[in-house]
Amino acid sequence: MRFLVDAQLPARLAPRLAELGHDVVHTCSLPDGNRTTDQQIAALADQDGRIVVTKDAVFRNSRLLRGSPARLLIVATGNIRNDDLLNLVESRLAEIDEGFAQGDHVELRRDAVVSYPRADS
Repeated sequence: MRFLVDAQLPARLAPRLAELGHDVVHTCSLPDGNRTTDQQIAALADQDGRIVVTKDAVFRNSRLLRGSPARLLIVATGNIRNDDLLNLVESRLAEIDEGFAQGDHVELRRDAVVSYPRADS
């Protein structure tokens, strides 16, 4: 999978996902770094075929209203230590992949991965 990780999530998530075989960019490595706007992040993800990974509900609203970003992984864990988040993502990666086979909006919770069906399904 190809990911674009938002500034609200630890930069350490990007290299960890890369170690697991994924193509990953964190906003801190973009030209404007973590000052990159949400709209720019969504546009870049759509242009590069990436999944936006974020905790920010603004992306969910943008996806519902404008269809961008086209693919979205919402981390809905509430407060979570970075190490616990990395372990959770790694342990649920197969479910996340399966979720994106079913839909373009997936939510990672502490106890489950929820996939929302495509609007055209």
